Amino acid sequence: MSIAVVLMAYGSPERLEDVPAYYADIRGGRPISPENLEDLVARYRALGVEGHNPLNAITEATRAALERKLGVPVFTGMKHWTPRIADAAEAALAADADVVVGLVLAPHYSRLSIAGYRAQLEDALGDRAELRFIESWHLFEPFLEVLASRVRGASGHVVFTAHSLPARILAEGDPYRQQLEETCAAISERAALGDWSFAYQSESPTGEPWLGPDILDHLGELHDRGVVDVLVCPVGFVSDHLEIRWDIDVEAQDRARELGMTLGRIEMPNADPDFVRALASLVEQEVGARAPR
Repeated sequence: MSIAVVLMAYGSPERLEDVPAYYADIRGGRPISPENLEDLVARYRALGVEGHNPLNAITEATRAALERKLGVPVFTGMKHWTPRIADAAEAALAADADVVVGLVLAPHYSRLSIAGYRAQLEDALGDRAELRFIESWHLFEPFLEVLASRVRGASGHVVFTAHSLPARILAEGDPYRQQLEETCAAISERAALGDWSFAYQSESPTGEPWLGPDILDHLGELHDRGVVDVLVCPVGFVSDHLEIRWDIDVEAQDRARELGMTLGRIEMPNADPDFVRALASLVEQEVGARAPR
């Protein structure tokens, strides 16, 4: 059995001039508002993305560290940018892999997110290799401990966050919200948190209701309760990218400042050795669980 890993992420434009094409890819042919595009360009510019995107380097560092840890080829595949998931699949096959493990850098399953990654990888591989896809790892003990270690002993109120999704997923029976609730409860128990809450972030302007409360509104609610010190723990994200560097570090920080609150954020897992070991254990568990006897 020859194994390779396709490590998948949402993707991020490499240069500022790539942002329009990147946004068009996300929109998938749907109309693009010039105002929304201009806002996205401004955000990437504010984060220092001109001729090179420092956020993509984080994914590469994670990939390289995971490859060293596992001792098998690991290829990056992006959902909305290059290298594409299909490119990663071809690279895995070129490395003579007959078993490909698919792992998305997102712990919680939703048909609006993880299912799309799987479909792209399945289509790219066809019947040329066996696919072993890790759909969810929201209660994987090593992952929980990585985040618990970052909030354990927090002096302020801990707010867990995750990317919002259209509220219609609840009527469709999607497990996303339940998995998030389970992750937050498990981390708070391990870290012995006395006071914590949950909010969504990064809602997109699609014109339909999204899951809430939004972090910006939630900060106002906490302020009204007398909370003055907040630590944000983004459980739905594992690396620094736009939703962290902008939505939390700029927008939420500005909102907290307006309210006279202090807002901190945990250090994201990124390529932290403990997090890479957790990812490696996930892959080894998936391969070992169905290894030929």
